[in-house]
Amino acid sequence: MAGFDDGAGAYDFSPGAQIPLTGSGGQTAPTQALASAAYRDGPVTDLTAANENAKVSAPRFSLFEPNLGEAFARAVQTRMLGAGRKPLIQSFGCEPQTVVEHCLAANRIRRERDIRLTAVMVVFGLLFLPGVLLWLGGFQLRRTLAGAQDKSSGLLGAVAIAALGVLAVIFVVMLPFTGFWGIYLRVMLVAPVVGWLLAKRICERYAKDLRSRWAGLLSGGGIGAKIPEAVPHAPGDAGAETIRLNLAKLAAEQRSNLVFYAGPKGILGMGTRWGSWQLAEELVPAEPGSEINPFRSWDVARAIHDRLRLLERTPVHTGGFPAPVVRHWVVAPIGEGAGEVSRPDGQEVEAYSFKDFEVQRICNEQQFGSGNRHYLGVQFILWDGQLVLTMLVNVTLLHHTLRIEVTGHALGPVHPAFFGKPSPRKKTVSKSVRFWETKDIELPLIEAKEVVRLAARAPLTWFPPVLDFLGGKLSLPEPFGLRHVWADKPWRHRFMADDALRTATPVLRAVHAAVLKVLQENGVDTEKFGARSLALSGQVQAAEPGQPDLYNL
Repeated sequence: MAGFDDGAGAYDFSPGAQIPLTGSGGQTAPTQALASAAYRDGPVTDLTAANENAKVSAPRFSLFEPNLGEAFARAVQTRMLGAGRKPLIQSFGCEPQTVVEHCLAANRIRRERDIRLTAVMVVFGLLFLPGVLLWLGGFQLRRTLAGAQDKSSGLLGAVAIAALGVLAVIFVVMLPFTGFWGIYLRVMLVAPVVGWLLAKRICERYAKDLRSRWAGLLSGGGIGAKIPEAVPHAPGDAGAETIRLNLAKLAAEQRSNLVFYAGPKGILGMGTRWGSWQLAEELVPAEPGSEINPFRSWDVARAIHDRLRLLERTPVHTGGFPAPVVRHWVVAPIGEGAGEVSRPDGQEVEAYSFKDFEVQRICNEQQFGSGNRHYLGVQFILWDGQLVLTMLVNVTLLHHTLRIEVTGHALGPVHPAFFGKPSPRKKTVSKSVRFWETKDIELPLIEAKEVVRLAARAPLTWFPPVLDFLGGKLSLPEPFGLRHVWADKPWRHRFMADDALRTATPVLRAVHAAVLKVLQENGVDTEKFGARSLALSGQVQAAEPGQPDLYNL
């Protein structure tokens, strides 16, 4: 991949000036589900239910709190494209760039809506500020009594709003002032209502657009994300250039061959380790008095690599395995509670990936003590990306002992909270004449309190830190990766669990066959290795998911 250093320490991972492609082909179910969150409405607390480590700061004024789509899109854009961004975890079975593009598109749609709402607030709000503050105070009181965005305020809240309306009418009718101030004070209470009606039409128009995109993504189609702000329009367009470079960095991080092992959390992005099988025997010459031909760990790893690439072939015409992804990984250890990870740099690294010669060196030399380790992985992305199965193979040569360890990792589907489709707003009532029958009445997409919330937030969207201070914001779990932080356990789905367990047997046998072939070619007695391989082959047929990383200590 081409790249250059701009002299300020920033490396351009992209091949040059280009227009970012939106809506890449072959979107998977997790990609579409996560992207749909950028267009959603509803309470942001749904995200904390999907991951308890996602925190939502309490709003100082509930009138300014964001909904789920606003909080998610802004948090993802800031985390993945913002200045001073931290390294990200790979999203296997997902296309993170597509999700980020949809977040940018959703923020652009909301910005267009807020421009119109800001104009309404200036005309009907700023010119009649006392009246607007009075109405906003009433709605804030109602939300405070409700206690949450999606709850009713109850009898006390309804009485408060009704009392405010009655006082407004009395004030308009019995106002003691005359002349200009009398007219102004009367209009001051009426103008916000007129502005609210205009804001309601604007909000409903954009709500239909956002909900159609939300439903389209979950239906397998939808409108592609358009992000013109990521295309520089002039040489000095620093904002667009920053977005373009950060999108290129995101793609480079997704292709990185470095992953992180976080103890009981497993390998971040690949899931927890559910099974482990070890073949460890002494290297003895096949012929007494002869010598073993010298070989290295990399020779064994390469033989296993070639054998694993043939897993999709079968002597019987059946569906079998799909084409696997076989790749050499460098695994770095981090603490279970680590708040961030770091990407390597130096001559042995290019575009966040270790070069081939460094991968070979780690495989041959870093097998004991501190440092990164080499693993050979075969990965299956199943269920339209909902299930990611990874079998990792580690080769260790210590003294006269060769150890081949095969471990299974499973990353489950995206949390069900991301798959809820927009439901039409309606209520069922009894017919006036045939009272024993019912009918459905369509309700407006936007409630009165939601119009007030959007109109109150609109002028402050130009000052995001102020809006975050007043309304609160979403803090994403760290170390962050779009896929693994929202993943559910695969063992609750019967067929997904079966797929994970069935993968272990053929992979283990293919690994052992490749190892025995290498040993035979280099003059090693394979009797003990073969016996141990047969024992493991029988053991793996009764594979059950466990927690090997806990060690029960």
